[in-house]
Amino acid sequence: MTLPYRDINVQAAPDSYIFSSPSSPNAPALSVDRPTGDIRLGDASLLSGKRVSRVTSIAGILGMIRLRLDKYIIVITKAQPVGRLRGHMIYKVVSTDFFPLRERQVRDPDEDKFLALLKGFIKTAPMYFSYSIDLTSSFQRQSQHDASSPLWSRSDDRFFWNRFIQSDMIDFRTRGGRGQPAPQPGIDPFILPVMFGVLEITPTTFRGTPLTIVLISRRSRHRAGTRYFTRGLDDEGHAANYNETEQIVILNDSGSSLGGFAGSNDMQSGTRGGSEGKEVQILSYVQTRGSVPAYWAEVNTLKYTPKIQVRGIEAALPAAKAHFDEQIRIYGDNYLVNLVNQKGREMRIKKAYEDMVQALVTAPKEHVQADQRTDEKFHIIETAGSKQSQFDRLHYIYFDFHTETKGLQMHRAQLLIDRMHDALIAQQYFRAVDMPASRIDGRLEVRNMQTSVVRTNCMDCLDRTNVVQSMLARWTLDRMFIDCGLMPKGRRFADEDPAFEFMFRNLWADNADTVSNAYSGTGAMKTDLTRLGKRTTGGSLQDGKVAVTRYCKNNFLDGPRQDAFDLFLGAYSPAASNTGSSLVFADRRPVLIQAIPYVAAFSLFFIFVGLFTPRLPGSTVWPLRLFLIFWTVVAAWSLVFIFSNGMLFVSQSSWFLRDPSINNV
Repeated sequence: MTLPYRDINVQAAPDSYIFSSPSSPNAPALSVDRPTGDIRLGDASLLSGKRVSRVTSIAGILGMIRLRLDKYIIVITKAQPVGRLRGHMIYKVVSTDFFPLRERQVRDPDEDKFLALLKGFIKTAPMYFSYSIDLTSSFQRQSQHDASSPLWSRSDDRFFWNRFIQSDMIDFRTRGGRGQPAPQPGIDPFILPVMFGVLEITPTTFRGTPLTIVLISRRSRHRAGTRYFTRGLDDEGHAANYNETEQIVILNDSGSSLGGFAGSNDMQSGTRGGSEGKEVQILSYVQTRGSVPAYWAEVNTLKYTPKIQVRGIEAALPAAKAHFDEQIRIYGDNYLVNLVNQKGREMRIKKAYEDMVQALVTAPKEHVQADQRTDEKFHIIETAGSKQSQFDRLHYIYFDFHTETKGLQMHRAQLLIDRMHDALIAQQYFRAVDMPASRIDGRLEVRNMQTSVVRTNCMDCLDRTNVVQSMLARWTLDRMFIDCGLMPKGRRFADEDPAFEFMFRNLWADNADTVSNAYSGTGAMKTDLTRLGKRTTGGSLQDGKVAVTRYCKNNFLDGPRQDAFDLFLGAYSPAASNTGSSLVFADRRPVLIQAIPYVAAFSLFFIFVGLFTPRLPGSTVWPLRLFLIFWTVVAAWSLVFIFSNGMLFVSQSSWFLRDPSINNV
């Protein structure tokens, strides 16, 4: 079993960077030539004889990326331990450094801008890794992997966040390079997979029983980006803001602390054993969220609610088939819980989703359930007869979330859980045993498998979605505790252990905030429900603050944020663009258009000056009034022009880095 190196030294020589592991002196060293970027493996003792300018110790190699003028090696210089998962230490990326292959004598503003975008993105991105366990895969998928293969090759491609910037090393691993044409397994320990999202490990107790609860949300690297720049599906069937959330409970886990090693004597494994002589039980429940699987977009024009654009179902059908083909292959049956509004601007998205499901399943049968609040509380679409195609494993459930919970009555969201009761019972959850004897090869003895998944969405897949996902996780955790004998049948953990209930609520509220920050730039709404179990006036006021902040960030800051996503994930390549020197970030709008915001700002400034400057005694009023009238007219005209031509003033830098057709609308 080949695992990534936990300790790497970097030697910077005039003609190369040399990476080697002090704990594995007989293993080949990795050399990256300067300035070509060619990768080679060689004897560490021979390579270390070169004249070096400095030696640096790093935690791992994040990857390599070529920008406009140069290629850079991105290394992890500091990693923070966050806890142990099944005895394996988990780290969060805290700081990184960029090693250029060329020594630039002249600064290039575009290159500096690209570097600033990447560095800012990596600094704020919640990225996690482990040297010994695959964080990109759920425990159920891990149980089906070949533990003898390298860690990076076991990773789930959707959540291998640094897959693009690791492509040079992976290509060298599979095909070799100059002078070394064959596959090169010696580079495996240098390839470190990283996931993006949420990873919280909480050692706790429930009614006096020690356990570890873990919450992992893995964000897909496909169609990743910001709120209004990535909606719906792309042509390959990847959904925007797609996240897989796994709630894990580990019983008899004495390996959750931060202390030493056990179960292996080598430096690379980093595992610890479980409680002496006891089975380490692992219980896992997986949910997914993702944008409505159709071709749709919301184009920012400075309006608070951008206009929704939806293409025909026929155009998006191949992409939807690709999306659900993958979902069914990985998770089995999919229960599609749609929470968008059935009236107003969101109605078109609801209809597009239902039309898509009707086009996919065989002989669709619909059932509508109403109540006093709404004519369509539930809308279910399933196949009418025996299953004839794989897409008959799709089960669509619409729930009118906003109408049912109107007036702070969030407890009515429980109606959805009650409606899905039979499906949740049949769905099961993953359960396995990690015996002490199996610690060497990491195998799990599987006792139960999760056979389906709930895919939840609202418009953004953030606020309403997180409320429902936390309720599903709560229902399943009750079931887990009852099955394990930790509480009597018919009881709820919220009533049995208030301290555990408080921890659980905050765990899911933190998950909501992190997922929302990555997509919208702010924390989530409705977290008062998640943290407190009810809607509060203070929570509603906080939601108003979040809404205003989202408006400002989504309109004026998301362009550079999207550019950073596209750079890191390979959606945009500066080296492949045909833009001339120093023109990538140039503002190509007419000078008059560029000047109008400044005219508006100066007008408002002069209005304030005229209003608040004291008048001299005996001075006439009309000159001041004419002054104020003139600048008020100028300010009004400027603001009307700006809001009437909003697309000219929104997230400008993103225009030049991204293909406008990416929204498929």
